[in-house]
Amino acid sequence: MPLALWALTLSAFAIGTTEFVIVGLIPTISSSLQVSLPSAGLLVSLYALGVAIGAPLLTALTGRLPRKLLLLGLMALFTVGNLVAWQAPGYEALIAARILTGLAHGVFFSIGSTLAAGLVPKDKAASAIALMFSGLTVALVTGVPLGTVIGQHFGWQATFLAVSLLGVAAFIGSLLLVPANLPKPAPARLSRQLAVLAQPRLLLVYAMTALGYGGSFTAFTFLAPILQQEAGFAPGSVAAIMLLYGVSVAVGNIWGGRLADRKGPVPALRIIFAGLALVLLALSFAAVSKWLVALTVLAWGGFAFGNVAGLQLYVVQQAERSAPQAVDVASGLNIAAFNVGIAGGAWLGGHIVASLGLLATPWIGALIVLGAWLLTGWSGALDRRAAHNDGGKAAPAAQRS
Repeated sequence: MPLALWALTLSAFAIGTTEFVIVGLIPTISSSLQVSLPSAGLLVSLYALGVAIGAPLLTALTGRLPRKLLLLGLMALFTVGNLVAWQAPGYEALIAARILTGLAHGVFFSIGSTLAAGLVPKDKAASAIALMFSGLTVALVTGVPLGTVIGQHFGWQATFLAVSLLGVAAFIGSLLLVPANLPKPAPARLSRQLAVLAQPRLLLVYAMTALGYGGSFTAFTFLAPILQQEAGFAPGSVAAIMLLYGVSVAVGNIWGGRLADRKGPVPALRIIFAGLALVLLALSFAAVSKWLVALTVLAWGGFAFGNVAGLQLYVVQQAERSAPQAVDVASGLNIAAFNVGIAGGAWLGGHIVASLGLLATPWIGALIVLGAWLLTGWSGALDRRAAHNDGGKAAPAAQRS
């Protein structure tokens, strides 16, 4: 793999760290800025909202820019956003910084697959894309726990300074290593994206994505205060639990992809959503014991991101049937749906904490994930009906539903 691809992977690592590290810092930020836990949780929602808006809108607006110039601009914006967070004098400035970095995140991952694939021969494109996206997984395993430790020992501002330094390193790596003649696909116009949103079957998959991640992040946003206030962990132990969660996510990603390959996306997603709902329900009861909550978080990580491959595969399969001219756009909008779910889940979790308490977030999150499970079953039934009406000639999505 070319060195330029490692520069993209470093960028993905930095971006993934800044997205998820906030979860381990919510109690620290709440105390430091003298805001409530729900208000601190909005920092997760607004970042994800920036990603959801930035992915389709800014990708369309920047479609004519040279790829390397756009990449450098995104990493510069990302770095500036984290520097603003480092120097943020108060809560409002921190919100602005999070939205700013979220916009950069959205565009980066919208164009990331094309950038990675353009660096290698066609027969290595999938491996190149997988390597770049591994930066997100590594961020969960190492970046988030380390960022949490830094924030707890040196203040949350120091975490954002450290992430901005990662941004500088990624910018320099991209400047020196990424070639200037990267292929530039035809711009994805907003009208084309809106046409995708007019397809009911794709909207159904986007709803599955949003509910699946919304339910998980209703509780995950407040994992750190649950661990400290309900399970009795010391603040310094939160990073260790986050490390446990990240390792489990890495394993769950691989397991979920293989399950989708073996059983098909719909059966795999039903298994994963059912497991995720059960784990979230268990968390409401396990929080009374340190050992039980640690084991539950370990299981949670395995299911929480295990549905990524299945959802992306299912979106592509549905788009090949209903919007074959915009498969890439359909796939990119699923990333937006992922972040809409995160934003909505974190926002709802804040209201639940304020009205019902921390331990209500897991079981309510389980109910939301159950909604994703029901929608998955409905979508599978529609696939079977389509296969029957088409005389067995329907898309692969229907064949193993």
